[in-house]
Amino acid sequence: MSFLVGVRVCAVSFLRVCGLKTTVSMPKRAKKNEEAVEGETGNGAEPAPILYEDPPDKMTSKDGRASNMKITSWNVDGLRAWVRKNGLDIGRDVLCLQETKCAEKALPSEITDMPEYPHKYWAGSEDKEGYSGVAMLCKTEPLSVTYGIGKEEHDKEGRVITAEFPSFFLVTAYVPNASRGLVRLDYRKTWDVDFRAYLSGLDQRKLLVLCGDLNVAHQEIDLKNPKGNRKNAGFTPEEREGFTKLLEAGFTDSFRELYPEQANAYTFWTYMMNARAKNVGWRLDYFLLSSALLPGLCDSKIRNTAMGSDHCPITLYLAV
Repeated sequence: MSFLVGVRVCAVSFLRVCGLKTTVSMPKRAKKNEEAVEGETGNGAEPAPILYEDPPDKMTSKDGRASNMKITSWNVDGLRAWVRKNGLDIGRDVLCLQETKCAEKALPSEITDMPEYPHKYWAGSEDKEGYSGVAMLCKTEPLSVTYGIGKEEHDKEGRVITAEFPSFFLVTAYVPNASRGLVRLDYRKTWDVDFRAYLSGLDQRKLLVLCGDLNVAHQEIDLKNPKGNRKNAGFTPEEREGFTKLLEAGFTDSFRELYPEQANAYTFWTYMMNARAKNVGWRLDYFLLSSALLPGLCDSKIRNTAMGSDHCPITLYLAV
């Protein structure tokens, strides 16, 4: 195989994994009747993207109660850049942030000077500046706040904050990625076991809401190109099984509870190749609820038009 052909083959493989159009010129000796690659139409025109339209908010639960709690979760992919992109414009009772990449001492004034959210909590990586990190901003002071899950190997990366409110625990998490080449897959499997045990322990004490970037697309419906990503971080059988076991432990994916068949609803898009405009994405961000909270579930929203990060915010409406 010549160098030029090799480069073209690599390019096609990469685009297929991303789920993007794979229009790469082939050598003249290629067969004319070769099967069209994914994303192309017979006349060479790219099909219009299928976009998700967030429906009107539902403000009443199945048992007839009005929503009295609004929680928003957002992987901001860097807090300071997100603030400059007007990310704070979105309203909420509690705002949970992931991948803040910002130490508490370096917080922008737009965050520290927010009187409407007097109760702010931060966790960051102990070893790496500008890595990982989560935050929780509250209008009402929680009864208590803790950091991490009680295991040093996980907690040093600043991935979890837990706030106790009168009727439930709220946990925000930035789950570790298995990384390119799956070099952290074994660590991710350990994390999944330990994190599930932590959540189950909380659930035995009080009902629980988990939100954040859980870094897994659970089912094929949760990403644009499942076939091309089975061996990639975020869609390996091991990560998907870890999520399934979390649901089996008594937690419910609030979005799928309300919208079980909704396709093309994603929360993450790579910055490359205009993926967001084409809606070539993944659903990596979730609200999971203790099953006993389901009667009070009003709505679980994907705010896919909100810009400021490679993720979009998600919002939970709950009657508690």
